[in-house]
This record gives sequence, structure tokens and C-alpha cells, in this order.
Amino acid sequence: MSELAENALVQEPARKHKRRRKMLLFCVVSLFNVGLLAFLVTQLLTPVFKTTPDPLVGHPAPNFSLAMLGPTTGKSALSLADFKGKAVVLNFWASWCAPCQEELPLLESTWKRMQAQGKNVIFLGIDFQESNSAATSFLQQNNITYQAVLDTNGSAASKYGITSLPDTIFIDRNGLVKSKVLQQLTPQALASNLQLIL
Repeated sequence: MSELAENALVQEPARKHKRRRKMLLFCVVSLFNVGLLAFLVTQLLTPVFKTTPDPLVGHPAPNFSLAMLGPTTGKSALSLADFKGKAVVLNFWASWCAPCQEELPLLESTWKRMQAQGKNVIFLGIDFQESNSAATSFLQQNNITYQAVLDTNGSAASKYGITSLPDTIFIDRNGLVKSKVLQQLTPQALASNLQLIL
């Protein structure tokens, strides 16, 4: 066999090996590019959710005067101004609202604990557009002891930009809105927001 033929036989496997390496490299680079392209497309098509701070946060809490619910203490109405110099937790609720019903025990137990510790904080439930009898009955059935008022025409809810229930507003001793929780409170959310106002 000639030397040329031997070289051709030796070079043939080397060429095949180089071709395989090139194909493998091409496939790896192609897969990487397809993956990168898929990532970029999903990022471009995913909507960006910007959380805008509530316009009330950092500003004075709007005043209101609303009819009291439940047993009265000689007053028929309460005003936010009645609590000047105290931290206030305003909780907007309704008896038909399931998340409102679920967060009531947390609010009540926290209220009682704060009172036992001598904390100068007011919890005030604001019932949204229900009848006095329905709201009072609901409070009694759930053994709610913190004060509650009735927002019959939604005027207070409008001042606070309430669009869903439950919503909770945290106001510090200076009357400034420190935060607003637009959903059912968790123990962690309640505790962290209370720290902002105490």
C-alpha cells in the first residue's frame, strides 16, 4: 500500500472527528442562543408591575365623623379628631366580606393585647355601607370590643381611597398616614405596620 493511501486512511478519522466537534459546538451554541432568545422574549412579554405608593402615605389622615355602632358611651358619633395624639388603626370592613370575617379574630386579639400592655393605640372598625342593625349584629356575633362606626354613604371610604375590602390604614400619633394594607391582614403585616405607628 502506498504512503499516500495510508495517509488518507489516517486523515479520514481525524476529519470525521473534527466534523463531529464542529457539529457539537454548533449545536451547543445554537441551543444557548435559542435559550437566550426565549428568555428575552418572556421578559419582554411579562408585564411590569410597578407598585406606586398610596397618595395618602406621609400625609395627614383625612378627618371624618361617623355614627357609632354597638353600645355607645354617651356619644352617637366618632370623629378621627377625637383621637388626636394617639396612634390609630382604621379597618374598613363589611359583614358580607369573607376576608374581613377571617381577619377579625386577629384584630380583636391584637387590640386586647395592646390594651393589656398599656399601648396608646386605637383600633377603629369602619363598616362600609351597611345597615346599623346588620353591622351591630355582626360585631356582637364576633365579640368585637374595639370601637366601630358606620360609613353609611361611603364618605370616609372615599376620603381614604378604599376600592376593596378589607383595607387597613395605619396612622401615627401626629395624624400622618404611615401605611395602607389593601388586603386581609396577616399577623406579620399587622405587627410590622403597628411598629410604624407606635
